[in-house]
Amino acid sequence: MIEISFGKLVLLALVALIVLGPEKLPGVARTAGALLRRVRSGWDNVRAEVEREFEIEEIKRTAREAAARAEALQSQLNDGVQKVREPLAGALDEAAAMVRPKTPAIGDGAETGTEAGDDPSSQVQAELPLDAPAPAEPNRDHSA
Repeated sequence: MIEISFGKLVLLALVALIVLGPEKLPGVARTAGALLRRVRSGWDNVRAEVEREFEIEEIKRTAREAAARAEALQSQLNDGVQKVREPLAGALDEAAAMVRPKTPAIGDGAETGTEAGDDPSSQVQAELPLDAPAPAEPNRDHSA
């Protein structure tokens, strides 16, 4: 920036007074002051806009970093869930295999498809015809 000392400023004012004269000097000083205010105002606006842009870029950078951290945490969580899910799925398959009844092969002579130790209700259900009406329950009138 240009350095103007007090002595240089006084010398500049004397030259302006001699060149412009005492009648025009106040009008020129007002015009120069207004021009200087506009330049400062424009400079301040540009500086504020640049600062806002830097703030916006910093916010965007922070948001990108937060999204990256969230994505990393999500993948860690998914890995942890997968590590827990695999042993549980194996244990569930083993438990289901233990509980599941053995089904006979087709054509081995079994009429109902059940073994002797299976649930009796499935045997009764297999013996009833599908299109016959269900047997009526006896009238249980307890008002005697």
